[in-house]
Amino acid sequence: MASTFRSLRYRNARLFFAGLAVSNVGTWLQLTAMSLLVYQLTGEATAVGIAVALQFLPMLLLGAWGGAVADAHNKRRMAILTQSGLAAQALVLGVLDLSGVINLPLVYVMSLVVGVVGAFDNPARRGLVTELVDQQDIPNATSLNTAVMTGSRIFGPALAAVLVATIGTGWCFIFNGVTFFAIIFSLTAIRTSEMFTMPRRPKGGQPVREALRFVASRRDILVVYVTLLVVSTFAFNTTVVLPKLSDERWGGANAFGVVLAVMSIGSLTGSLLTARFHRVTMRWFMANIVLLAVAGFGLAWSSSIWLAFVWAIPLGVGSAGFITAANAITQQESPADMRSRLMALQAVAFLGSTPVGGPITGFVADAWSAEWALAYGSVISLICVAIAGFYWLASSRRELAPATIK
Repeated sequence: MASTFRSLRYRNARLFFAGLAVSNVGTWLQLTAMSLLVYQLTGEATAVGIAVALQFLPMLLLGAWGGAVADAHNKRRMAILTQSGLAAQALVLGVLDLSGVINLPLVYVMSLVVGVVGAFDNPARRGLVTELVDQQDIPNATSLNTAVMTGSRIFGPALAAVLVATIGTGWCFIFNGVTFFAIIFSLTAIRTSEMFTMPRRPKGGQPVREALRFVASRRDILVVYVTLLVVSTFAFNTTVVLPKLSDERWGGANAFGVVLAVMSIGSLTGSLLTARFHRVTMRWFMANIVLLAVAGFGLAWSSSIWLAFVWAIPLGVGSAGFITAANAITQQESPADMRSRLMALQAVAFLGSTPVGGPITGFVADAWSAEWALAYGSVISLICVAIAGFYWLASSRRELAPATIK
């Protein structure tokens, strides 16, 4: 336990994670309520997929540049600005909903707005985490960062399921806007004298190309990024498919929030299991992909909500373990002045793939079945991890061969 939570001995880390936990309950509340709102307006999973795609499209287009900006500027100040922007977006969305003028085009516009701000917030906030702890604790800090974000998902979706059914989606958005003040307070209260500030990227040059060249030159990082891109595109679209699957199989669309909350119990577990390691391995990374793929099949054809709960937990463990391992491997191998850019590229692979995978998943759900909209991602994930594992083993043997001959 002491090893798992070792980053919490730093005051700045404790302060940041506390604010992040409160804020992310609101974030997951809004994400869940947004999917339910779109489904209520249209009754189509495709529309939900488009809304999700618009939220993450800016990450695909701007994410790498957001990382370059974060590497060249004060990450704490940048995070304060971006978190304030996200708070404003949530409050405006809530007012539009409560006033009765909300419609599908407005939801699409507000999704795009949160995506643009998030493209710069993600690398700044995640890069800041690496400056709150000493060098040897960075993998642990990034794992705990994921644990806090996934742990808050236990409460946010469940809270959304209750609030949407009682007071509507508008108040969910307002509540999210208020929770941002927790993380903004934490960011302003951080003691800069106790930070482990990383060297900033020199201005000029080719910051994005430099990061891409680094990824291409490192076999381990390249395997992580390509695998992350494929699996994230097709197997991480639960917010698109679960409202329809819940409506058809588990008693109503609002069951989506409860299933997502149960899944988050597994996600928290997967993040904490990864946080135990002082160094995360490729074997752990790939094992979690297999787990999330198998659990995806089970959840897709769960005949009752209770069976869905059983499969949601290992799906959460595998999903969070996969993402947390990717974060840790990237951080433990990256140069200090390139961390935000590499995390931004990772976010492009993970979140930026949603504009492609989200609409595809929604289309599969509407044209074929909600079950296969979830399960087809599992099939692709298993194929991907098999190819990645074979490549990794073959490359490792080639590297060991000359040493053996000598």
